[in-house]
Amino acid sequence: MALPYNRIIIKIGSNVLTQANGMPDLDRIAHLVEQITEIKKQGKEVILVSSGAVASGRSLVTVSEKFDAVATRQLLAAVGQVKLINTYTALFGKHDLVCAQVLVTKEDFRDRQHYQNMQNCFQVLLQHHIIPIVNENDVVSVTELMFTDNDELAGLVASALNADALLILSNVDGIYNGNPKEEGTKVIEEIGHDATDLASFISTQRSQFGRGGMLTKSYMARKVAALGIAVHIANGTTQNVLTRLLDEELINTRFTPKKAASGKKKWLAHSEDSAKGVVQINEGAKQALTSPKATSLLLVGVTAIRGAFKKGDIVKLVDETEKLVGLGIAEYDSENATEHIGHKEQRPLVHYDYLFLNPDMA
Repeated sequence: MALPYNRIIIKIGSNVLTQANGMPDLDRIAHLVEQITEIKKQGKEVILVSSGAVASGRSLVTVSEKFDAVATRQLLAAVGQVKLINTYTALFGKHDLVCAQVLVTKEDFRDRQHYQNMQNCFQVLLQHHIIPIVNENDVVSVTELMFTDNDELAGLVASALNADALLILSNVDGIYNGNPKEEGTKVIEEIGHDATDLASFISTQRSQFGRGGMLTKSYMARKVAALGIAVHIANGTTQNVLTRLLDEELINTRFTPKKAASGKKKWLAHSEDSAKGVVQINEGAKQALTSPKATSLLLVGVTAIRGAFKKGDIVKLVDETEKLVGLGIAEYDSENATEHIGHKEQRPLVHYDYLFLNPDMA
């Protein structure tokens, strides 16, 4: 039975798109394009988040060792992104499909207006049956402007577009219940909302050519699933991985989605870096917020305010051990909040409708 997904984000990692020598694997890219074509024929919407610009640049340019890592990455990305999008254009063109390049930075997701502009751009592309191909703008994204990796970017895109599913193609079959190299270790095929301590058996090793690893994938996957979007992690080097996954014929890890969240909460989920202040809460407030009942944050449960923020700004909520509880939009400024810390009979500092809870807490 085919999975009932209509709007699908497909993220293809560097280790799927590259050969062992770091050069692009054109045969595999062509095979993935063929599968995406089959999915499109079923009337589904597909947005592709693709790594591979730096690898494509590496196939064209030899960089002198005198340049530092940032300059080298900028050069390879600038040259390689042209080759990468031309490769996709030619391959999709064989199937009479048109693709579009969408390059973004982290800043595009921090500002609400930019965020909505991006949503509008994607929407008009999809309405014209064009396949958006998204990548980080590595030419200008350096240091603090960089996404953790393209998994984070894919999660942001999935959230912004209210996708039904995010398919992450890596070079492993999914998340294992132990060391994949040890006998008897199996892929965890379903991870629910109450899963805990995944980090205890997930390797922190990063991929050979990418910036991320399975730990960042799992963290991002839980966050996206908490917003109502199914997330699958599968082996992109497997033959017909996409069509078999959607037909439920492939072993992979699926993160079970919760009830769909509002658009504001989906934006908030990925806005930690945009927070203007920190609100520390006591244990009672933490228990109330993370209970099944929808609860707003009242000042009676606040123990400290740090940083200056205005009404409408994003704030971090942390517990007494400084662990992130959630992100919210402040209903009034830090000065008024500080003045009424611990007081009862005050309207909420953060209303439930504008509160996203850390999935590790909820």
